[in-house]
Amino acid sequence: MPTSTRDRWLAVNYAATIFISAFLLFQLQPLVTKHILPWFGGSPAVWTVCMLFFQTLLLAGYMYAHLGHQRLRPAHLAIVQLAIIVAAVALLRVLPDDRWEPQDGGDPVGRILLMLTVTIGLPYFVLATTAPLIQAWFARSFPGRVPYRLYALSNLGSLLALVSYPLFFERAFDLRQQARLWTWGFMAYGVLCGIAAVRLWREEPRGRVSPRRERESRRDSPTWPATGIRTSF
Repeated sequence: MPTSTRDRWLAVNYAATIFISAFLLFQLQPLVTKHILPWFGGSPAVWTVCMLFFQTLLLAGYMYAHLGHQRLRPAHLAIVQLAIIVAAVALLRVLPDDRWEPQDGGDPVGRILLMLTVTIGLPYFVLATTAPLIQAWFARSFPGRVPYRLYALSNLGSLLALVSYPLFFERAFDLRQQARLWTWGFMAYGVLCGIAAVRLWREEPRGRVSPRRERESRRDSPTWPATGIRTSF
């Protein structure tokens, strides 16, 4: 267990970050897809293309976390992650504007993929990296503690997002209001994850983890989710 108030707050920060990221990750999918669906005639192909996009970014986020943990020092990875978060916040636009609406009946696949990449690609990618990264950072900050409870917390956030969207958010708020709420949630996530990244960056020069422990952490820390890869929707 954490032995100080500072460590307890760090553990709470990790837990809150991973929960919020999972919740936002699975709230964004139906929100954006519902917004663009009428533009393309409500075709089931739109849902399929969106699912492909989100699943690809989810896998890309896991791969980034895995390779970054294996090849970068923790402080360097924390700096990279912080820079990506800042960029995602600066470029954040949840709902595509009307200029993306097609004016002809051509193949919509390329247009949908480009639109999603430009508008919410980077924020979604950042959220996708969070579960494996936070588990690895937790294992490094608290040697000997099992980080897999965080994965269970991530699954809980995903489940609540998928259940609450049709039962509450879709009924209580229009799409613009949902997008505004999601943006506030992403800002909160950015602050929490930024705090975790800065803490990790500041701790490394003090040598809190020995070189031997660093090697063990790189080998043993779960940079891929503990029980498999989640799917979209």
